[in-house]
Amino acid sequence: METTVILAAASVDTGDTAWLLAATALVLLMTPGLALFYGGMVRTKSVLNMLMMSFVSIALVTVVWLAAGYSLAFGDDAFGGLIGGLQHAGMAGLGPDSVQGTVPTLLFATFQLTFAIITAALISGAIADRAKFGAWLVFVPVWALLVYVPVTHWVWGPGGWILDGLGALDFAGGLPVEITSGASGLALCLVLGPRLGFKKDAMRPHNLPMVMIGAGLLWFGWFGFNAGSALGANGLAAAAFLNTLAAGCTGLLGWLFVEQKRDGHATTLGAASGAVAGLVAITPSCGSVSLLGALVVGLAAGVVCSYAVSWKFKLNYDDSLDVVGVHLVGGIVGTVLIGVFAAKEMTGGPEGLLYGGGLTQLGKQLVAVVAVGAYAFLVTYGIGKLLDRTLGFRASEEQEQTGLDLTVHAETAYDHGVLGHGAPVGASSLPSAQKVKSQA
Repeated sequence: METTVILAAASVDTGDTAWLLAATALVLLMTPGLALFYGGMVRTKSVLNMLMMSFVSIALVTVVWLAAGYSLAFGDDAFGGLIGGLQHAGMAGLGPDSVQGTVPTLLFATFQLTFAIITAALISGAIADRAKFGAWLVFVPVWALLVYVPVTHWVWGPGGWILDGLGALDFAGGLPVEITSGASGLALCLVLGPRLGFKKDAMRPHNLPMVMIGAGLLWFGWFGFNAGSALGANGLAAAAFLNTLAAGCTGLLGWLFVEQKRDGHATTLGAASGAVAGLVAITPSCGSVSLLGALVVGLAAGVVCSYAVSWKFKLNYDDSLDVVGVHLVGGIVGTVLIGVFAAKEMTGGPEGLLYGGGLTQLGKQLVAVVAVGAYAFLVTYGIGKLLDRTLGFRASEEQEQTGLDLTVHAETAYDHGVLGHGAPVGASSLPSAQKVKSQA
């Protein structure tokens, strides 16, 4: 993605700008959609905490992005393809007449900001029910600067080593969004440890209609995520739009097929998860594969991810809401399969294995996946360990048993939300809640 700032308002295309304005709003809507998706999947005692972890990410990442994140990610390369410069810190030099391609630079920067927001919010699902909210407030901005921003520069920034050096393809965020959030979620799972009662107590979603509504909002917003990445109202955006729809459908069907065959039931949670898995996988490849390729990518993700979510029970890591099983695994599937299904009419050059391109592009995709996954995991693990040893990242046992909604936020999502969790509803419960809250 070219980032040269041109002071020529006449070069702005109003159609492209109108579409990217809409796409930016769609992607921002994905974070509230994610909040509902995650909120419905947890138990009643931690619903509000789950919603808050997503919503507060909007504010925290926005401040960091405007202060330095955008410049470091999309500024001119400053250090061997690893990071951009600070010439646009505080959005310096980016007035209303600055142009990025055919759209205002400020709009491009805002569009990219919405990607950063939801990537940070995605991680929260891996540590649901047991993370200190105060530690999360520190983690998000630090993680955004140390993990998301560098990876974004590698993949999309001018001079980034993955984009310009390696030549791996990623149209809309398989590497900086999906694999980065999934690998980071795995790291925090290991730092915090499993929830109380993991593999012993039933931890079923408390509100499946809320999960389905959240999944629907995510799917709706994903059209802005993927088709908006064409940065214009054009044929590539249309192809990415259709590929996104197709992969979401086959992901849903693939997951339900596995559920029916394995468990004898096709569930609503499986339908929502399968659609998201297909959407995750098509994110990096929607601008590189044909419609047939998109159908296969979505189906592969639905099948593979439906098995991957159970790995946590065998390997003993408590990925509460399947961030690893869906986003890390789905992101890997979609990014790697570019090397198999990339079509010249979509990429303008590189071709996948099945289109006569040999193993070259596949090898590039694998290198990018390993490098980004390893970097995100190691740096996030270090950040998590540091915060755990200083501020404490894990909620206390009393907070976790009572529920983070009451003990941290002094609220409950439902009047009956604390019944059966050791704290009666009413004024008599508030002093105890405030006492536990002070430990946060």
